[in-house]
Amino acid sequence: MAPAAKSRVREVSSTKPERLDRVSRGQRRRHTLVFTVLALCLMGVALLHVWLRLQVVQMGYVLSTTSKLENQLEQENRELKVELATLTSPDRLEAMARRRLGLMPPEKGQVIILP
Repeated sequence: MAPAAKSRVREVSSTKPERLDRVSRGQRRRHTLVFTVLALCLMGVALLHVWLRLQVVQMGYVLSTTSKLENQLEQENRELKVELATLTSPDRLEAMARRRLGLMPPEKGQVIILP
């Protein structure tokens, strides 16, 4: 019985490596596919991260430029308010009215107060 058992073992063992070889090829293909998909996903996430960082930097530059422009416009607004206050001051208007138009303060009797 021993020789018959050995021949069966040889038959079984001779078919197993072929079967294992087939299974391992399929598993290798699956593992390669899974690895490739994971690698592509990782690369996609890395590229997305880099793109987002670039967007943050670009928005930082835009924000900085906008902030500088806002400060310039606020300064110009303050200067224009000072100029407006200077041009519309009562003392200046009175001096210009006397000089250019020859106006004088009203004398007694020229002002009529209405009831």
